[in-house]
Amino acid sequence: MSSTTCSSNIVLPEIMTGQASPSPLQFAFTQKTAAHAKHGQRKTLTGDEAHRELRKHLDTPATSLRPRAIYIHVPFCRVRCSFCNFFQYASSQQMMDDYFKLLEQELIAKSQYAWSQAKPFDAVYVGGGTPTDLTAEQLLRLGKLIRRYFSLTTLCEITLEGRLNRFTDDKFQAALDGGFNRFSFGVQSFNSTVRKAAKRLDKREYILERLHQLTDSGSATIAIDLIYGLPHQTPENWQQDLQDVVSSGVHGVDLYQLLTFGGSGLQRNIDAGRANVPLSTSDKALMYQQGHQFFKEKAFSQLSYCHWASHPREQSRYNSLAKQGAEILPIGAGAGGNINGYGLMQARNIDSWRTGIEHNHWSFEQLSLPAANAELTAAITSACDRGVIKASAFTNGQTLFKQCQPLFEAWKRNGLVSTADDQVKLSLAGQFWSVNLANAMSSYIQQYTSI
Repeated sequence: MSSTTCSSNIVLPEIMTGQASPSPLQFAFTQKTAAHAKHGQRKTLTGDEAHRELRKHLDTPATSLRPRAIYIHVPFCRVRCSFCNFFQYASSQQMMDDYFKLLEQELIAKSQYAWSQAKPFDAVYVGGGTPTDLTAEQLLRLGKLIRRYFSLTTLCEITLEGRLNRFTDDKFQAALDGGFNRFSFGVQSFNSTVRKAAKRLDKREYILERLHQLTDSGSATIAIDLIYGLPHQTPENWQQDLQDVVSSGVHGVDLYQLLTFGGSGLQRNIDAGRANVPLSTSDKALMYQQGHQFFKEKAFSQLSYCHWASHPREQSRYNSLAKQGAEILPIGAGAGGNINGYGLMQARNIDSWRTGIEHNHWSFEQLSLPAANAELTAAITSACDRGVIKASAFTNGQTLFKQCQPLFEAWKRNGLVSTADDQVKLSLAGQFWSVNLANAMSSYIQQYTSI
């Protein structure tokens, strides 16, 4: 592994500093690191001990000053997208009806804990899967249950995730009547050829028309996701995708890099020679640059390294809070959460999850104890996500900045940041590699500082 000697004579590994390159956007690092890279193993509890510890925290009123959110998981999809590694259950109306009844039961039970009642929630996110596959009646019921049983802040963002396919006017109105005020749709690409290869339903013309209808209603915030690096994408049709974002009238857009996984249909096809190898990271970096520059020219507000807003109503509050280390109450099979710093993932298997509900306990395999420096790590992640690392954002920020100067200097030399006395601003290249920088800074602090 290559290393860099800094002005303080500290020798830092290339995985922290990146490498010198004529194009740091493309080649500063050999690959992107995971968004949730572990910095040391967190201790865990299992079995009855884990359930007793969790119950102790749930029965105690909240004392944390951190914001909080609710995540509700609906693990059903009618079609498995080629790039997806998270498919759990095919949408069957009977299975979904049975699941929804249990979901109601769990939601009501979890609202009764002292922890849940002690403080209002800042955001609610209903994800999946494809939550929009629920019926109109279920969407109305779910929204009303959330508002009835949980205390929510005045500006609480309640997001419903899903597809535009079969998201009828009846479903939209039912969700609005239930209290949903934000909708996030996985468009991935507007291009019909790209969509077909990714097993996305509906052609470009319908997607644009439906988005126009939803945004023109003025009833809620409408956001979409796009993925760059998909099969059949070119700089030309990617540019058209970006232009379609503007013409669709949506209030927000995420640009996500395609990552292939062993369990995805796309990766299986690549391994079998039935699909072309996806674009390299360096090629996808240029597509990120293309999107970044386009939205800057269109005067979109950049909320994070991958999210832009065309209207002030779009805040992307849940995603922002999650990156800040917010406490998250999980509801549903496969939902992940964070209670007083204790992390857990509920059972993905519906039968296991059902057993937990029927026996009045949460079905999860283990409970992760709070990580050392968890708040500092969350602050670093959030800062890199927003593109500016400010000393004022950290406890003992000036001391931290002083001790991190060797790392910041290396980043600056490698074209990833610009620096000032009390802040580090990520360049375009730094934003593309922001997750690498966040993980590097967290590791650097653990290994080379006294903080």
